[in-house]
Amino acid sequence: MVQFVLVRPGSTDYDLQGRIQGTLDVPLSQQGREEVTQAVEELRARSLSAIYCAPCQAAVETAEILGEALHVKVKQVDNLRNLDQGLWQGMLVDEVKVKQPKVYRQWQEHPENVCPPDGEMLSEAAVRIDEAVSKLLKRHRSGCVGLVVSEPLATLLACRLRGSELGDLWKTHNGCTCCQEFDLNPGQWRAEMAYVTNGQQRETNED
Repeated sequence: MVQFVLVRPGSTDYDLQGRIQGTLDVPLSQQGREEVTQAVEELRARSLSAIYCAPCQAAVETAEILGEALHVKVKQVDNLRNLDQGLWQGMLVDEVKVKQPKVYRQWQEHPENVCPPDGEMLSEAAVRIDEAVSKLLKRHRSGCVGLVVSEPLATLLACRLRGSELGDLWKTHNGCTCCQEFDLNPGQWRAEMAYVTNGQQRETNED
């Protein structure tokens, strides 16, 4: 059995301003660094064997602070990069609400059916999440592994691992004070595009 501990990066100035960050490289804010420091003790008790992180600056900074404090190696995984939100990136969430109210409501209610302008569908991101998880399960057959992933990809990853509804991705949690645990059996987990929306499971097997 492998346990994944999902950690959100510490807050950035974009998070505090309510801006859409996506794949933009934004460093941790001072508040974000304090959040990471506070998370160290909680994670110390979990005896992490490795930490994998998304390639964005906030995730890398978070993982490196945790890795140094916990004496754990850190490795970047490109497939854990955040959801590309295209032309929305850098905008305030409230700007999208005012300028594109219909799309805003669709993203709140059925984000799996919406593609940000010049951005990435959730189904596309799910494919690379599956690939990342499959590779990590081949590398780790037991123990506890940390994953530092930014929002909204972190919520999509959590839903992939536990089969729950996506919900409103505008309201997902930011800041690494929130750690989630997922127990997986490497021999039973299958890479498949599957997530739950509105109480119904949708699956498309890759094989």
